[in-house]
Amino acid sequence: MTIRVRRVAAACALGAALTACGAPSAPHASRPAPSAPTAAVSRPPTLAPGPAGLTPVFKNGPRVDGKTVALTFDADMTADEGPRAAAGEHFDNPQLIATLRTLKVPATVFMTGRWADEYPAEARAIGRDPQFEIANHSYSHYAFTGDCYGLPTVPPDRMKADVERAYTAFKKAGVPNAMPYFRFPGGCYDRQALKTLSAVGVTAVQWDVVSGDAFATDSDAVAQQVLEGVKPGSVVVMHCTRSAAPATERAVRMIVPELRKKGYRFVKVSELIGATDRHR
Repeated sequence: MTIRVRRVAAACALGAALTACGAPSAPHASRPAPSAPTAAVSRPPTLAPGPAGLTPVFKNGPRVDGKTVALTFDADMTADEGPRAAAGEHFDNPQLIATLRTLKVPATVFMTGRWADEYPAEARAIGRDPQFEIANHSYSHYAFTGDCYGLPTVPPDRMKADVERAYTAFKKAGVPNAMPYFRFPGGCYDRQALKTLSAVGVTAVQWDVVSGDAFATDSDAVAQQVLEGVKPGSVVVMHCTRSAAPATERAVRMIVPELRKKGYRFVKVSELIGATDRHR
């Protein structure tokens, strides 16, 4: 949070200096000048906690608020993949981000803290671009349940710390306002995970359209799967990693114009969550 400090002492010193240099004194006002109104800080929309205070889970927006759709991209990198990155494997996808900018598509990037540590300049650029918003995808990209696509598992007593460590990594990279949204690695969660993360105050974000881009090489198939699955209010899960999702950027170039022809408007997840909250 940026705190604005009024430089009263500096202003007084400047006024005294002007008077000493022969500047005319200001007349006494009969009443203090009104203070400038302070702009209200807008907080990102979140969902209310679920039963028993569990972390709320969001899957899609309202189906009745017009044709809106949110493209989301997981910037995955697990905590133990540093040697692979050092050997030249690319877990980023700058061309995808450039394409989204060219097409003027707002998007939400669910980023792991390890990814932000590896690509701080890219994380900072995405986080400071109003076209995008960065949300939390854990620090380690380890699973929050057992038996989740072969991922290593975060112990329950380390889940909260893992999420908070990701936010720390975003801040270190220069991301100014990471969103209070969390996507479970692999999309795997259970009641214990929702209970454990309730103290963090995040909304868990899932999806209702699977793009199938993970490890896919056929961009046409990825695009077709998305186009066939999208409904008003849909959240589409895709990936922002060149090595693990090499077909995504080309698929996006096919998906975007086709959905626009159908009357869809692209939004960030925060807009869908805000619309959902208004309908409750």
